[in-house]
Parts: sequence; C-alpha cells; structure tokens
Amino acid sequence: MKTLSIGYFADGPWSHKAFELIIKDPNINVKFIAPRKDTKDEVLRNFAESNGIDYLFPVNINSSDFISRAKEYDCDLFVSMSFNQIFKKEILLVPKLGVINCHAGSLPFYRGRNVLNWVLINDEKEFGITVHFVDEGIDTGDIIQQKKFPITDNDDYGTILALAHTECAKVLFETLKSIRDNNYSRRKQSEIHPVGFYCGGRTVGDEIINWNQTSRDIFNFVRAVSNPGPMATAFKNKQKITFNKSKMILDAPNYKGTNGQILSKTKSGYIVKTLDSTIEIYEINTDAKLSIGDVLEGK
Repeated sequence: MKTLSIGYFADGPWSHKAFELIIKDPNINVKFIAPRKDTKDEVLRNFAESNGIDYLFPVNINSSDFISRAKEYDCDLFVSMSFNQIFKKEILLVPKLGVINCHAGSLPFYRGRNVLNWVLINDEKEFGITVHFVDEGIDTGDIIQQKKFPITDNDDYGTILALAHTECAKVLFETLKSIRDNNYSRRKQSEIHPVGFYCGGRTVGDEIINWNQTSRDIFNFVRAVSNPGPMATAFKNKQKITFNKSKMILDAPNYKGTNGQILSKTKSGYIVKTLDSTIEIYEINTDAKLSIGDVLEGK
C-alpha cells in the first residue's frame, strides 16, 4: 500500500485526537509537527518527542526560511487542524498534493471564526464538519468530505464542542486515508451555494445579554456562550451576573412588560421577562443580591 507523508500544522484537543488516529496508521508518515506560534500546548511537543517526529516551533509558515525548510521534508500533503496562520500561495505549492484543512462548519456556510457558537445563536438544527483543500481564500477551497450532526435543544456549546473534537478527528483521518488511496473527489463550494457566508470572531463583551430579544433567541444565546465559553452576562448596579443555563417555559404567553425584569424565583434560578414572553435562568454566579422586581441590565 502507498504511504502518504504529511506535515502537521496543529493545535489543541482537535489535533490531539486526530494525531492519535493518524500515528496508528503505518501508511501515514508524519514528517513534522508545527504548532501555533503562541501555543501553550505541550501535548503536541510530547507526541513529537515520543514518536521521533521533528517539532518545528516557532515558525512563520510564509517566510522564505520556513518554505525552504519545508521543501526538504518532501511531503505529499500539509494538514491543518486548528492552526491559525494563513497559507499563502508559495507555501501552498510546497507539498505535492496541496494543503488540506479540517473546519467545524458546513462550508460554504459558517466560514470563519467561532462557528460552533454561531450555529447555536442562529438556532441551527445541525452543524457540519468539512475537510477541504486550502486555496488563497479563507475557507473557500474545494470540499473533499463533509459530515453533518444534529443539534437538539439539549445541546449547548460544551456538548457540540466535545462532539466536534471527536468527530473532526475521525473525518480528517478518513479523508487522509482516501487521499492516500487516491479514492477521493473534489467539490467546488459554489456548487452548494454561489455566495456562502462568513462568521466573525467573538470578542470580550459579546457575552453580554440583550433582553430585548425573544425567549427563543435568548435561550439560543445562553447555550451558545455556556461553559467552557464565557457564559451569558448581565449586571445589577454594575455588579456582574453570569448564568450558564436557561430554560424555555412551556406555553408561556406573549405580553408586553419590562424586558430583563426578574418576575419570580424558582427552585434553581429566576423567571425573567423577555421581548415576547418569559424565560428561566439558572446556574447563576454573582455577588449581587437578586430580588423580585430587579431589572437585569444588558445590552
């Protein structure tokens, strides 16, 4: 059987799980591992040392020095998994078969950043994992493999992140085997949609809740930023309130009121007025004393 030689550009638990699959395949040869320049991930370094693989750190992948060095490895393929540098034209031409990336989004939709948060905010019923060739755009290259996974109301950021960590590794490994065996195809993203869309990165302050939204929108927002995210945040007299969970209230009537106002206490938390109805919030962390009638400040 033919051997596939790869350079592995990687970081974090996504890449650890994939490496554990890749290294067991005697017909996939990892020539080097290159982590992010700002990495605090010692797992990849340990993987490299224990398996006799060159560990290249730190590197600027588009520099002439790195490109010259990368050529010496004579790789068939470069593989990107949770890597944060953009592959420009010259480095894309170094490996014989090109560069591939694993992206936790249903390309050509959900290109860009923090897509697992955005799929929940957008009330999607599924999320995708896509392995694609890297071109000079951002997340625009031809698709090799894509799988989709259901999202239910029991899911939150933590559950789909854990699933993505595991399934990204599996999808990437399956793709590598198909490329090794020359048993793969390429699909242009424009065949799925002529435009697609990008998601912007989420930053500090984006966790602050906007009570002037429907209960469904707030439910989706809370679970989108839940642990291990920053958690939904509001304020009372400038004192910070975070909460990790919310619950839709069955048959809650629509009516006008003061959005963000605490209306009653429950066993686990509080009932709060939203734009259209009410919602329960719980798993609350705050030093503020909360009382019925308080208006929680948000955006």
